[in-house]
Amino acid sequence: MINVRHAKELGTANFGWLDSRHTFSFGDYYDPKRMGFGPLRVINEDRVSPGQGFPTHGHRDMEIISYVLEGALEHKDSIGTGSVIRPGDVQVMSAGTGIRHSEFNHSKKEPVHFLQIWVVPDREGIAPRYEQKTFPDADKRGRLRLVGSSDGRDGSVVIHQDVELFAAILNAGEQVTLPLSTGRKAWLQVARGEVRVDGQILKAGDAAAITDQDQIMVRSNEPSEVLLFDLA
Repeated sequence: MINVRHAKELGTANFGWLDSRHTFSFGDYYDPKRMGFGPLRVINEDRVSPGQGFPTHGHRDMEIISYVLEGALEHKDSIGTGSVIRPGDVQVMSAGTGIRHSEFNHSKKEPVHFLQIWVVPDREGIAPRYEQKTFPDADKRGRLRLVGSSDGRDGSVVIHQDVELFAAILNAGEQVTLPLSTGRKAWLQVARGEVRVDGQILKAGDAAAITDQDQIMVRSNEPSEVLLFDLA
């Protein structure tokens, strides 16, 4: 079964410097039917104005992933990390026993557009950690590139949960297929472009929850970028 969530149905928040779209309940947006999907708890599509950002704040017991689509996101945290996340990078921060961090638009001139993703970890009390890796576009063109997993295989970042995160960049007419084992489900997030899944069209900002299927086939109608989660 495929349940499509269109971008126009998402929760919204606009603080002037931040324009955010919430796939699941977050902040002042609450929908008891939208509390997550398996261990996937948050997908926020954020656009932050030049020079602006999230001041230092704390998290616990959450795997927090950033995927930048445009611009550059500057990160600092209480375990001494200082980094800039750009398109092609995947960043994961394990909040674990507690971490404080800030995220700001690295540019004073251009906005930054990124997805912030929260995954509930498979256990509490993990030591806080930070990891960031770059996955060139060439590795994702026309194929599903594993960028996050529980064991860090194939050079992916480690996510402390039974989840596999894939990214793909597709030209018009290209198709990718993800087999799903019995009992697994999937979440498709369209970052840009337009794709077709099981006869349904999804555009940038749209998503689909996939259950009770042995595979998912994604075909691009135009140049597109997608994230695909294989979940327990």
